Amino acid sequence: MLSELAPAKINLNLFLGPTRADGRHELVSVMQSITLADTLTMADTDAPGDEVRCEGVAGPNLAAAALGAFRERTGWDGPAQLLEIVKRVPIAAGMGGGSGDAAAALRLISRRSGLGDQAMLEEIAAGLGADVPAQVRPGRVLATGAGEQLERLSDPEPFGVLVLPSAFALSTAAVYAQADSMGLAHNEQELREILVRVLSGDALAINELTPAAIALEPSIEAALAHASSLGAHTALLSGSGPTALGLFDTLGAAEDAARRSVSLGVRALAAAPIEASLGHN
Repeated sequence: MLSELAPAKINLNLFLGPTRADGRHELVSVMQSITLADTLTMADTDAPGDEVRCEGVAGPNLAAAALGAFRERTGWDGPAQLLEIVKRVPIAAGMGGGSGDAAAALRLISRRSGLGDQAMLEEIAAGLGADVPAQVRPGRVLATGAGEQLERLSDPEPFGVLVLPSAFALSTAAVYAQADSMGLAHNEQELREILVRVLSGDALAINELTPAAIALEPSIEAALAHASSLGAHTALLSGSGPTALGLFDTLGAAEDAARRSVSLGVRALAAAPIEASLGHN
């Protein structure tokens, strides 16, 4: 049996650009993997085909699509695999839970088969969804294009993350559609100028999907205010939401904020950034 962690990701910024011919938006985003993670295990099975089990999650699973895409790309005809996922990352929360599971599934089947290098896995991941390529190798990345163009960044200095999961779920497609209706996207020239700022170390802690997400789920605004009230130096939305984040100088400070939140009846978790070398087993 093989196992892998599938860390959640947070967006330390997210800038929205024009819509491409394939229907995806151009974007500029610094993504950071954190210690909040699902656990995946894989083993041979006598079943007629690959199977994914994830308690509490019904319907199509992106991890299953990842296994199928890997077999199609590599031609690997090894034994059917049973992939089991233990969820810890909130679902439909803007933290890349499903994308992280798909990326971890690619790492697992690559290990099982002995096929596929990093570049190939990222190419397969690009066909699965915008957030998947960045999570094939957990750590900190600058994602451009529609998320498939990656530049690995240095591991950050330690910090703490307060995660405030929402009782609601948001569709990524719905948030992007709302952003379009609100005219939030930049043109290509503006996005190029933003990229220069991001590469210079400027423009963190800005998520341009925030107004669209709040328009669809107003409780996000209160969650961001709650994070700030607990002492977070930065409160921001992760991805398309609805998860609100509070950033602290240390993990201990984030853990203290999480305890205070729970005492107030607010669901909260604390996490830290994960180094690229620690992203998988």
